[in-house]
Amino acid sequence: MTAKPLSPRDLPPEEDDVFDAADSAPEAADETRPEDEAPQTPESVKRGVEVIRKYWKHAPNGPGVYRMIAENGEVLYVGKAKNVRKRVASYTRLAGHVNRIARMISATASMMFISVETETDALLLETNLIKQMKPRFNVLMRDDKSFPYILIAMDHEAPQILKHRGARVRKGDYFGPFASVWAVNRALNALERAFLLRSCAQSFYDNRTRPCLLYQIKRCAAPCTGEISIEDYAELAREARDFLSGKSRSVREQLAREMTEAAERLEFERAARLRDRISALSAIQGAQGINPRSVEEADVFAIAKEAGRFCIEAFFFRAYQNWGNRSYFPRADASLSEAEVLDAFLAQFYEEHPSARLVLLSHEIEDAALLEEALSARLHRHVDVVAPQRGEKRELVEHALTNAGQALGRKLAEDASQKRLLAALGEVFGLPAAPRRVEVYDNSHTGGAQAIGAMIVAGPAGFMKPHYRTFNIAGADVTPGDDFAMMREVLTRRFTRLAKEADKGEADSDAFPTKPDLILIDGGRGQFEVAREVLGGLCVEGVAIASIAKGADRNSGRETFFVEGKEPFRLSPHDPALYFVQRLRDEAHRFAIGTHRARRKKEFTKNPLDEIVGVGPARKRALLLAFGSAKAVSRAALSDLEKVPGVNKATARLVYDHFQRGE
Repeated sequence: MTAKPLSPRDLPPEEDDVFDAADSAPEAADETRPEDEAPQTPESVKRGVEVIRKYWKHAPNGPGVYRMIAENGEVLYVGKAKNVRKRVASYTRLAGHVNRIARMISATASMMFISVETETDALLLETNLIKQMKPRFNVLMRDDKSFPYILIAMDHEAPQILKHRGARVRKGDYFGPFASVWAVNRALNALERAFLLRSCAQSFYDNRTRPCLLYQIKRCAAPCTGEISIEDYAELAREARDFLSGKSRSVREQLAREMTEAAERLEFERAARLRDRISALSAIQGAQGINPRSVEEADVFAIAKEAGRFCIEAFFFRAYQNWGNRSYFPRADASLSEAEVLDAFLAQFYEEHPSARLVLLSHEIEDAALLEEALSARLHRHVDVVAPQRGEKRELVEHALTNAGQALGRKLAEDASQKRLLAALGEVFGLPAAPRRVEVYDNSHTGGAQAIGAMIVAGPAGFMKPHYRTFNIAGADVTPGDDFAMMREVLTRRFTRLAKEADKGEADSDAFPTKPDLILIDGGRGQFEVAREVLGGLCVEGVAIASIAKGADRNSGRETFFVEGKEPFRLSPHDPALYFVQRLRDEAHRFAIGTHRARRKKEFTKNPLDEIVGVGPARKRALLLAFGSAKAVSRAALSDLEKVPGVNKATARLVYDHFQRGE
């Protein structure tokens, strides 16, 4: 794979992926440059076409990825093609483009190309670049959260069952994906009752002298204290793996036979325990909702469109069981079709998540064969990507399609309600229009220690958690516990950085803004005056400020508001705008408190040895084993430090000098 520089002009160092209606154009696009010019073609489009024609001359005749770049270096669009030269030729027409493509052409100031060996490589590279650069003319998947799995860890004689996220570095069997943590927790609770597998950490297991509470409530077989032999416990682990692998019927039949035999031998307590295990297995399958009879493993995707918005509903079926669903609301232009959005979404989705052997879709997509090839190569097994028309597979897709439509309807209703609340907020605080971005600030500390400033952001789509920020307050001029000084530092840092980024401008008028229309401060007149002083000193314009003082006895509904140009006022206890402000304030308070507690916990568990540069985990462990505690290490003589196994004279001197300087 080689990059081909086209000119000495300033080009961005990164590369971006683009999804466009042109991507669905036939590969045999005419390479000629049409000279006929529509009289209504805007001058900006003509300029963009001329730029593209210049770069088109140097485009590679083969598979690759191309990027369209704005004058300020912003990547507008990333696209792939089997023949890049033919694809770029489709942009050199002066007429016949939809509005979105015309706007993209108008903004294009340069292009970059990357040649690859195969079209599959182009698909993978395009997906990577889209996720890195987030071009505004591409379809973007907005949720990058990893899915939780159930792991039966096999790196110990007594396997452990637990919830897992992230890289699969631990030896064991992974079952998933589950669509939510709630679904995993529910399944784990039932599996522990059904198979009595331990969930405790290794350190806890190794230090048990008697069974823990989980054994008493019949949630663990207690192999740690020998209540069950390792051989019998391994059999329980095997049954759990079989159940999660799809052999649920055989597992239940075996347990039923054992229960009957125990009852016939008058071993009623054992029979009762087996009955409870069978009941737990039934609870797992009964809570799955729709379970397929003939589809062992599949990912199902259905897309709905309404009012220019899209919703993709994903269902995950494993071992003939429904392991949950998740809704996605990708950012996409309203002019795109459902099939185009679904096509772009799938490539990004499977960049982060492993696929099932079967992928069922509600719409036929253009790159189905290409996606099959890429997924098969990654998983080292054949993957089918199909849009079924009949049978049980179609029923699964229809079920997902129904859920997509319902989820989109709820999202549109929530957004409409949010917009009404923002309009009410603008009216209450005297804004000329409803705010598009609201920032709420709060501080949290314990007697001035571990001071944290928090900023939460809300907009037409609700709370915008990717935009949340925290500030570690450590200014030399901040007296511990001085809320005014802490708020001054937070606002100064926030708006100083915003001023530095102002030269870049907004990437898109439809994009979520980076500058707030309104900031809310959790505090009274003092915090309000601090905010006015900071924004005035930084010459920040167009940002309204409001402060919320808690009511008498801190009762909700009796808050006093401070706004520039108005006398302090209160809102009616039943005013929807007041409820909305309370929600914003409470979210800022939750975020600030949570971040502060996490920092405080980290400080409590901090080891003084962590501060010594050049002493790694192995030597820290050796020192703690030799002396028993970090405090004892700090008091040790240099000669004693040198005697520790694994610690050489240089490291001993380093540790000794560190603590001597501290004293």
